[in-house]
Amino acid sequence: MEAEGVPGEQPQLFALQRRERLMERLRLHGALRVRDLAEELDVSELTIRRDIAALAERGLLTRVHGGATLPSSLGQEPVPVRRRRPSATAFTIGMVVPSLDFYWPHIVSGVRNAAAAHGVNVQLRGSSYDQAEDRRQIVRLTESGQVQGLLLAPNLEGPGRREMIDWIGQLPVPVILVERQTPQWTPTPHQLEWVRSDHAVGLEMAVRHLHAQGHRRIGLVLSKGSPTSAHLAVGWHHACAELGLSDAFLRRESVALDVPGHRRIIAGILDDCRGSRITALIVHSDPDAISIVQYFAEQGVRIPDHMALVSYDDEVAHLADPAITSVRPSKAMVGRTAVEMMVARLQEGRRRPTQRSLILPELVIRSSSLPPRAEPPGGYGRHLPGDARGLT
Repeated sequence: MEAEGVPGEQPQLFALQRRERLMERLRLHGALRVRDLAEELDVSELTIRRDIAALAERGLLTRVHGGATLPSSLGQEPVPVRRRRPSATAFTIGMVVPSLDFYWPHIVSGVRNAAAAHGVNVQLRGSSYDQAEDRRQIVRLTESGQVQGLLLAPNLEGPGRREMIDWIGQLPVPVILVERQTPQWTPTPHQLEWVRSDHAVGLEMAVRHLHAQGHRRIGLVLSKGSPTSAHLAVGWHHACAELGLSDAFLRRESVALDVPGHRRIIAGILDDCRGSRITALIVHSDPDAISIVQYFAEQGVRIPDHMALVSYDDEVAHLADPAITSVRPSKAMVGRTAVEMMVARLQEGRRRPTQRSLILPELVIRSSSLPPRAEPPGGYGRHLPGDARGLT
């Protein structure tokens, strides 16, 4: 008997398991994309769309363009959705994020889905990576008198970090930091709570994946100015120490296509790779990785034949040629967890212990990090074009 959807693709026997996997992903991330799940389960996108349609008819999820989300009060499904009973008090939570594009929309989506499930309202404010603007937006929310809690992603970099943390600690409503964290001890009236992706472990996933593919000389390129970079550096040094690898090749450069002089910077990275006999690179973030792939291709450096590549973020890594293996932070889950922590805080008050949560990313393996089809005996002894030395 053939599967639902595409003849010859998958036995009917596996339809239930497939849908259980789909719901498991939804519960974990709050949302999913048809393309990603089809790739993961090695079935067609049509099959996944039909699975989603069948589950939507039962009220178990909400269909959206390109994927599905957990049910929300905004859904228009014909079958009533069974939801968690709203809080006795209809809370309103304010949220300030540094950007309304790239990375943050997935977190905001997780927040909105979880808020709908809890009967909570969300007031969203966009800021920038600037402490003065962060304060302006936070003050707007608190002075309105309409919010009972705040989810914040402020700029905690630079010389004003200590003052910003102290100021946030004095705000009149509970605060949960999102994709940010404070030092282990902060002398504020109440220890600040936070939830963020465990980027250090995510970077270690990338290193261990490349190590398992046979690479022993790996490099890391970190984007300048990103709060994520510090965590990635921690994971880099830890993973290299655990595996007995050199951690010397660490470059802090932004090389996305819109960065002035990016070609010159990438040329320097390529020269350094040749000099250090690097066979694999980890690049933060996706736009930087795509920029490197394009420049390397111009220079005759083929991915993954001459250089394996892993990016960090998985926003647009699948659009590259070849598609880039990437570490994907569970952004929707970060947003969902932040809401659940805030609702618990508002319901239980000060008697609730301070909570801090780390959410593990996942590794999405694509062709950019897999061995070349015709790898010669002896493994990863590679030769970068323009260099007379083999990379061992």
